Amino acid sequence: MARINQRLAGFALAAGVALALPAAAQSCLQAAEKTAMDVRALQSQLMVAALSCDRHDQYNAFVTRYQKELGSAYRQVTGHFRRVHGANGQRQLDSYITTLANAQSQEGIRQGSFFCQNVAPLFQQALSQPGMTELAALSVAQQVTNPYEAQICPAPATRSASAPRRSTPAAPTQVATR
Repeated sequence: MARINQRLAGFALAAGVALALPAAAQSCLQAAEKTAMDVRALQSQLMVAALSCDRHDQYNAFVTRYQKELGSAYRQVTGHFRRVHGANGQRQLDSYITTLANAQSQEGIRQGSFFCQNVAPLFQQALSQPGMTELAALSVAQQVTNPYEAQICPAPATRSASAPRRSTPAAPTQVATR
């Protein structure tokens, strides 16, 4: 009887681990979501700079130039929170956006009188980028504050060139009889 209970406990543990793996995979950031988070962080940083440093015209130029990319980034981030948090997705998204702006504002306070001087070149750098991927790369390169912590989803496995390829079965051939 003890062996049966041990086996059941082992199966329950294995089942629990198996169920937890998909949940962990669902909470990770997909590549497009990571790009979108980086773009949103950059946009938020520029917004804080616009408000703190009287750079409204530059911020408006940024938003106008990248309207399509910023909309796409917002939809990706929204989709991430909806996917990970379900019905609480909107609340979690709102919390993230508030936390992001607060963290960047705190960074401005930390830099004090140097903040506006330090952030000024970021507007020109951002406006010179060709698209969303480059905006995200700029955000990462400039170490723009982003307090959201989530693992990056592992890349899907790709078949190597040396792996044998499955061929589709050939159509049956008929042998002529005489």
